[in-house]
Amino acid sequence: MTKVIAHRGSKGTHPENTIAAFLEAVDCQCDGIELDVQYTKDKVLVVIHDNSVDRTTNGRGEVDHLTLQEIQQLDAGSWFDEIYRDQRVPLLTEVLELLKEREFKGLLNIEIKTDEKPYMGIEEDLVKVMQSQPWPFDYLYSSFNLASLELAQQLDPTAPKAYIIGVSPKKIKQARGLSFISAIHPKIDWVKAQGERISAYPKAVRPWTVNDELDMQDCFRKKIAGIHTDYPREAMRYRRLMYPNLSYGEVKN
Repeated sequence: MTKVIAHRGSKGTHPENTIAAFLEAVDCQCDGIELDVQYTKDKVLVVIHDNSVDRTTNGRGEVDHLTLQEIQQLDAGSWFDEIYRDQRVPLLTEVLELLKEREFKGLLNIEIKTDEKPYMGIEEDLVKVMQSQPWPFDYLYSSFNLASLELAQQLDPTAPKAYIIGVSPKKIKQARGLSFISAIHPKIDWVKAQGERISAYPKAVRPWTVNDELDMQDCFRKKIAGIHTDYPREAMRYRRLMYPNLSYGEVKN
């Protein structure tokens, strides 16, 4: 059964990649949570999507040009709504501990944001954190950057790896032949273009970003592996309407 994965926490209803967004994702009991990891100037793993802080904070500058102290002084919520003015750019460890405290038992999709900046050493530090203790949830590594996934495979071979591909035919074909890639994360446009042929793709498919009700319902009907959505609470509601007798165990398996 199709997993509902909360994109950047709950990007459509809360300031993305903040504690508030991740709390919403846990509260709506979605099956998975997606977040983005980047390096600060002092090489601390923080959860933010863009290479710069300009769009989602009241500050300016590249993430890797700012220290953790400088980044954590920024307001990461008011741009979305004044009620979130207390939100900050969280450390990855903060989010992990939050999910542990809330006994989240779903899937955590950690996107390694090395497609535009190399962030040398980020894979090693990320794996070190993820292997530092047992977590109550499952996790996987995803990236647009195949080199990061190859390195993550060497460092943490048991964790699943997902290749983010957009709609690139070359990458889609490439992913087929890579045994360590367990899933692809394409744009929803590619899934829609495939129609019923999507069931023949040999790896798990979890498109982004699935926000339209009809697209959600189509993915549920086709029973693809998962969807990334900015509106996880709505997606969970639509799925319950389609499958009122569905149990959590059926989705997890």
